[in-house]
Amino acid sequence: MNIRPLHDRIVAKRIEAAEEVRGGIIIPDSAKDKPQEAEVIAVGPGKMDESGNRLPVDVKTGDRVLIGKYAGNEIKVDGQDVVILREDDVLAVIE
Repeated sequence: MNIRPLHDRIVAKRIEAAEEVRGGIIIPDSAKDKPQEAEVIAVGPGKMDESGNRLPVDVKTGDRVLIGKYAGNEIKVDGQDVVILREDDVLAVIE
């Protein structure tokens, strides 16, 4: 994947949760919630402050993060569904 986000934006791929079958009932994809766990694929260089200094982004490529269900913009790049979001949309880093 060849994509470079700008400023404080992050490109992440949502990680699908393992499918659970309860009592033989399988929930269709259309009824499932969007996963909130994602893997960071690319990170922008960071925002500029008022004096022209670049503020670094707290996450790095390869981090697993928690994001909001409807955070960011979902796009398709090279056949993969990814989400582009701002650093402020990342809720936590999973360690």
